[in-house]
Amino acid sequence: MAAPAVIWFRRDLRLRDLPTLLSAAETTGDALALFVLDPALLRPSGAARVAFLAGCLRALDDDLGGRLLVATGDPVDVVPAVAAQVGAREVHVSADYGPYGSRRDAAVAAALAENGRELVATGSPYAVAPGRVRSSSGGGYRVFTAYRRAWYDHGWRAPADTDADTLHWLTPPPPRDPLPEVDVDATLPVPGEAAARARWADFRTGFDDTTDAPGYATDRDRPDLDATSRLSAYLKFGCLHPRTLLHDLRNATGDDAATFRSELAWRDFYADVLHHRPETARRNYDARFDALPHDSGPDADRDFEAWCTGRTGYPIVDAGMRQLLAEGWMHNRVRMITASFLTKDLHLPWWRGARHFMTHLVDGDLASNQHGWQWTAGSGTDAAPYFRVFNPVTQGRRFDPDGDYVRRWVPELRGIAGGRVHLPGSGAPGYPAPIVDHATERLAALDRYATIKGR
Repeated sequence: MAAPAVIWFRRDLRLRDLPTLLSAAETTGDALALFVLDPALLRPSGAARVAFLAGCLRALDDDLGGRLLVATGDPVDVVPAVAAQVGAREVHVSADYGPYGSRRDAAVAAALAENGRELVATGSPYAVAPGRVRSSSGGGYRVFTAYRRAWYDHGWRAPADTDADTLHWLTPPPPRDPLPEVDVDATLPVPGEAAARARWADFRTGFDDTTDAPGYATDRDRPDLDATSRLSAYLKFGCLHPRTLLHDLRNATGDDAATFRSELAWRDFYADVLHHRPETARRNYDARFDALPHDSGPDADRDFEAWCTGRTGYPIVDAGMRQLLAEGWMHNRVRMITASFLTKDLHLPWWRGARHFMTHLVDGDLASNQHGWQWTAGSGTDAAPYFRVFNPVTQGRRFDPDGDYVRRWVPELRGIAGGRVHLPGSGAPGYPAPIVDHATERLAALDRYATIKGR
């Protein structure tokens, strides 16, 4: 009888379209499902993300008939011990290309090899795995549009034909650690694969609309509309794979489908950037920006706290920051607006804001978050973005024209009708005056950037 395998779930909390299962089925029919609660990953995760993860694990356990082994500890110790306990010769995973994940997997593979066992990586959380497409110089891409062309040319595999019956799941040996019990104030998405697939099925119906009404391609920038996919948390934890989404849209034409594919390409692009430049998780992609001066001290800390709590006096900024705390999510357009305000109006370093986002975002993905912040700050993968300074009033009026988004999240301003709600200094009871003057700080930001432009 063939030895069983261990399926070590990480960012692939699903059973359909999971190549890892097919890889294991080539050598065995029996498998133990394992998830390791790794303190190194849990510590920097905020309550909302941990709570959503726990919900996804409960859903996966249900889909496995209650046969998911959850263990707590360093995977370098836990995974070889579990493999030895069940007599597994192979541990199957989806490859992890992040800085920590790559180091962890190398250490786990070495620990398994000491006793003749193997870590087998199949697939990844991306449509095109990091490092798969390369520029003409043989390295990674710096410009998204060039990457996207190569991404399209490379293409992606069809979804893997898997489900809960692809393998026979073993009953886990004791002990089974409990899942984290986290109290959160945020309203989170329904966790799990079934909820993810239901959300996708509902959202993709919009791509079949043959009318001339505005769709995803235009409305996705409107935070006042429910026009985005809301799939980011499910993609983060692998409840859905982007390959599944691309396959389902294989015959879809038009701007909406093209724009959605492009958004998936952005996700792969930033993962590729981080793969080639792992230090950019904490440092500027463009080293010239290391010399950019930032504000610090008590006044800067006061401004940062006002930004974190949605008390800057700029309505669209405050609405976004309050949405983040309430839902563990923020509309992407508003992410750019709030990031621009922190880095270019308050002159604070992008990594302070990125850390705050990663603490509170349910969909907090290191590659997308850090490099999205750097794109806005000007230090990332772009030719000359230093002059992009978002005007929060103009942005609010353009993308929330009737002010519905602001009034939803800033109740102090609900008495102000229409787009006038975006004007700072309204004097509404309980709402703060602007903490800075945007016109003044825009010029200050451009002056600071000018000092490093020629470096």
